[in-house]
Amino acid sequence: MAMRTMAPKALRIHIPDYYRCPISLDLMRDPVILSTGQTYDRSSIEKWLAEGNFTCPVTRQPLEDLSLIPNNMLLRLIQGWCVANKSLGVERIPTPKQPANPEQVASLTRDITSSRSRLEKVDAIHNLRNLAKESERNKRLISEMGVVSVLMSAVFSGAVEKGSLTSDKVTEEALAALVSLPLGGKDVAELAQPQKLCYLSHLIRHGKVELRINAGSMIEALISSEEASDQLRSLVGGTPGMMQGLVLLLHETQHLGAIKVGIRSIFASCLASPNLERAVKVGAASALVECLPRVDRSDAERALATIELLCKTADGLEEVAKHALIVPLLKKMMLKVSNQASENAAGILLAICNHSELVQESAVEEGMFTQLLLLLQTECTCRAKKKARILLKLLRQNWADHPCVEAPGRTNVVPF
Repeated sequence: MAMRTMAPKALRIHIPDYYRCPISLDLMRDPVILSTGQTYDRSSIEKWLAEGNFTCPVTRQPLEDLSLIPNNMLLRLIQGWCVANKSLGVERIPTPKQPANPEQVASLTRDITSSRSRLEKVDAIHNLRNLAKESERNKRLISEMGVVSVLMSAVFSGAVEKGSLTSDKVTEEALAALVSLPLGGKDVAELAQPQKLCYLSHLIRHGKVELRINAGSMIEALISSEEASDQLRSLVGGTPGMMQGLVLLLHETQHLGAIKVGIRSIFASCLASPNLERAVKVGAASALVECLPRVDRSDAERALATIELLCKTADGLEEVAKHALIVPLLKKMMLKVSNQASENAAGILLAICNHSELVQESAVEEGMFTQLLLLLQTECTCRAKKKARILLKLLRQNWADHPCVEAPGRTNVVPF
């Protein structure tokens, strides 16, 4: 919806029915005509077709022709309606760019593979990258035309053929384009080669920040794909310097994108148990703890889940338990992020409290006893409540003996 602050529905503006998409019921931003004569918003009908539906949503007629024709007349009417309602907070919908066509993609691919000028190669890759940014449809088209393999060749040709670990503008632009495209099964197999993994490991540790983020994103895509197995994750994690590079991304405090990629890649890596020790040895546990205040909900969940996994190793447990911020941060994360985060936070706290009496005392001083009682009264997972009960029994003696803790009669929660 093209609104400055709120959508027309939220503002209770009446949208004419013929300006609404029959699928989403929202104001159309890019109306297109199907072969049956019905008009839909492009994003909605493309999603319908991508899900394997080959009938018209309104008429239910079988679709022999899947082409979509822009309804420019209706778009101009919608834009006029937006202008007329500008005072109500409605912004004019910009004229959408037309989707990429196979001839355009093929021409750019030829420029990449056959041009002798590195500047022309960079321009062609940059144009492909911009096409991919415009829509999911363009991404699918580019991938279906085999461009991923071409881009991989542009990224890795020097490393594989010449043994060079340097990067140039072609490498950087090709890698940036590559991370925006989905990887298929063949692409995963092609990428999961030792020489290519070593090159990505080098880029993550030694490239410019943007290049390092893109190299990390390739690793994330590889080990988070449907085709990824524990064997593949172990191969990636065992690549010299790989874990160190991913942890270095967590220290890029001025670049949240780097932290996000680092968290997601380390989480996916640690699903394979051999990578747990590798991650701990390069300081992943402490780095993840220090990232917790900076990340959004989904990445906080992944970071906590990874820390809980690392606590399964003796060194990881020791590193987490001795971190000065761990107990205050767990208290902050519990009940304030999500049920999954609360469960992981309780699991980490249980592990480090079992490991150290000093942590037990710290937990009581931080008011964790009351926090755990509150957790029991929420709609959190059964596993979280089980961990909370065990923790309460573990902390009860410290709670009773601690002079700074409120007496039970002055709390507002029901004691267990």
